[in-house]
Amino acid sequence: MKIFWSLLFLAVSLLGCSKKKQADLIVYNAKVYTVNNNFDTVEAFAVKQGRILALGKTDEILSNYKAADKIDAGGKPVYPGFIDAHAHFFEYGQHLQMADLRDTKSWQEVIDRLKTFAKTHSEGWLIGNGWDQNDWDNKDFPTNDKLNDAFPNRPVFLSRVDGHAAIANQTALALAGLKIPKKISGGDMQAINGKLTGVLIDNAVGLVAQKIPIPDAVSAEKIFLDAQKNCFSVGLTTVDDCGLDYQYVEFIEKLQKEKKLKMRLFVMLSDKKTNYDYLFRRGPIKTNLLNVSSFKVYADGALGSRGACLLQPYTDKPNETGFLLSSQKHFEEIAKRLAKSSFQMCTHAIGDSANRVILKIYNKVLKGKNDRRWRIEHAQVIDPQDFILFAKANIIPSVQPTHATSDMYWAGERLGENRIKNAYAYKQLLNQNGWMPLGTDFPVEDISPIKTFYAATVRKDAKGFPPAGFQIENAITRIEALKGMTIWAAKANFEEKEKGSLEVGKFADFVMLDQDLLRTNQSTLLKTNVLKTYLNGEKVYEAK
Repeated sequence: MKIFWSLLFLAVSLLGCSKKKQADLIVYNAKVYTVNNNFDTVEAFAVKQGRILALGKTDEILSNYKAADKIDAGGKPVYPGFIDAHAHFFEYGQHLQMADLRDTKSWQEVIDRLKTFAKTHSEGWLIGNGWDQNDWDNKDFPTNDKLNDAFPNRPVFLSRVDGHAAIANQTALALAGLKIPKKISGGDMQAINGKLTGVLIDNAVGLVAQKIPIPDAVSAEKIFLDAQKNCFSVGLTTVDDCGLDYQYVEFIEKLQKEKKLKMRLFVMLSDKKTNYDYLFRRGPIKTNLLNVSSFKVYADGALGSRGACLLQPYTDKPNETGFLLSSQKHFEEIAKRLAKSSFQMCTHAIGDSANRVILKIYNKVLKGKNDRRWRIEHAQVIDPQDFILFAKANIIPSVQPTHATSDMYWAGERLGENRIKNAYAYKQLLNQNGWMPLGTDFPVEDISPIKTFYAATVRKDAKGFPPAGFQIENAITRIEALKGMTIWAAKANFEEKEKGSLEVGKFADFVMLDQDLLRTNQSTLLKTNVLKTYLNGEKVYEAK
């Protein structure tokens, strides 16, 4: 009799198992923020062929699905894979191969770091990045005298943190044929008593940068894969690379076909005739891993190097207002051309004058409400009367919250007490359309989405300064910040139907953290760690 009941139990068990649907992966015992329309949370989900198969309570998923790979999350929070809506993926990978000059406290420290770097990089151009004179006691731009003394026979090129200024030594200037200062439209070659200091701003930067040899195929592969590794480690599964040339798109396609480059990339081609000709001839590029359907236009420079175009002079430099990098005619011609196509226009605009110019052109060309999702990248300083122009033509402000907490120490000196109130105004910008994508602008800022979340919601630095938060009235809520890093970032790329939330049929891109971003005390937010990152249901990172 005991044998009979044992066999019956086994038969029933096998029958129950046979009714379970096959999945490739099951995640259970988690707190899953789906970021769907209702912002639902669930306990578990099943994945098949790289997409979400089902979501629900742990017992429901385990009762109805089976998989060889199961993850007991132990109650940890799980979110859709993070999306950086504005970054420079390839440039970040390049910077990983260069001298790191971030967080230097003086020009002398820059020279010292460069000498150390040169010991292990003894050939070719000496390239570094990340210096910021605003972090030094002497906040004036340096001259290249010390560079010339330290490296008299080797070309040196050092980019400022924002990429909108650089300093080159005499050897590099000579290779570019630069001997005396000359006027540059949309840029500046700084000089003292008629002698070049080596400091180049905005359009002048390219005069030297174009002489630097481009990476060969082996170097380019390392650049992309190094960037991918670090991005996966911080929970990123999609990155918007804002401003590449078409040749790099073809290399990305090669690496993705070889299954080496797995990161999903949304690539904006830079504002160049060759790029327009290429994409208009080929048409939009869209695969599960790559989206090339937009162009990056550059209205002005950066606030830190005083290249941002302002309506009124800089408070700390009353004879300067910054400048546009191209003519208004050029911006309008590009906008009209893109409006007749399916391509998206995304324009870098920092200063209130640059933002006004682009906002008015967008409004003129788009002619009212629309779903073209044209973007203004940064939207950093806005005149009070111009905020409404975002709403009138559904223009999307694409912002980077860590810019606010990086710039807050000196931005008031540039703008004065009145203009600063309408700078980094993220809540006011979000209110224009009810949604807003978030990014980092890495390598200008750190790649971490956790820092984006913290800066957007707390608006303090890592030391808790300022105590009340920087212009805290423009902080956004934690839910808004999470949406900005997921579903709203996907929407800015016209990809909200395939990613940005954990819903049936969408990509199984997700990240598990060691603490809950929506509930953790703000004082411990920056201590949040990524435990695992999955893309297409495949583990691409796990903390050791």
